[in-house]
Amino acid sequence: MVQGGSMDQREIRFPCDDGFSMRGILTLPTHPEPRPGLVLIYEVFGLNEEMRRVAREFAEAGYVVLIPDLFHRGPKALCVAGAIRSIIRQRGRPLDDLEAARRYLVSRPEVDAARLGVIGFCMGGGFAIVLAMRGHYKVAAPFYGEVPEELPSACPMVASFGGRDEPLREAPARLRRSLDRLGVASDVKVYEDAGHSFFTRTEGFILRKIGPLLPMHAGYHEPSALDAKERVLSFFKEHLD
Repeated sequence: MVQGGSMDQREIRFPCDDGFSMRGILTLPTHPEPRPGLVLIYEVFGLNEEMRRVAREFAEAGYVVLIPDLFHRGPKALCVAGAIRSIIRQRGRPLDDLEAARRYLVSRPEVDAARLGVIGFCMGGGFAIVLAMRGHYKVAAPFYGEVPEELPSACPMVASFGGRDEPLREAPARLRRSLDRLGVASDVKVYEDAGHSFFTRTEGFILRKIGPLLPMHAGYHEPSALDAKERVLSFFKEHLD
């Protein structure tokens, strides 16, 4: 458990539909009244300290943040494969587990159940876009996530991509077309000097060295990260606060 003057970060368990007790990290800001809640979905690296740090940043802004540990069920490689398959098919156990996480979050007395958002990075960004179509969230904030060919529905969305992320080069325009057609509030921005994973500081020397050499040009880009955080918080303030 991490405690400070403005937050409380702790490990919790929540029940999934099949009875599995899934691990999660809950980060609580210090506020007397119920606050908006965020489901935070991590990158393929899993539940590491960087994701905990990001959760603390959003808790400092006044949000109750839950990170469900989707890789808790078994070997990481199998969990990653299952997660990617679930995003593509828009169904499956990982999405069921995320729905269980949402139900747990809104059950907390610290959370205003009417004000719920989802934020995700990389793999989590793909999940955030899928969940934006489900009708349970007031706002979604995907970072460099896979975008379906067409969204039949969506909540307001603030999305961020890296211009140097070759595999997702067409994704921002595809997302804009869907959101414009649906007429929902949106802010989709491409950071031309950034690549994939520009918001987070990759853990591990080898990953930091290899990431920028890949077609996705993965790596932390501070100016883009700071601007994206301001955009997301501004969008959240408009649609959640």
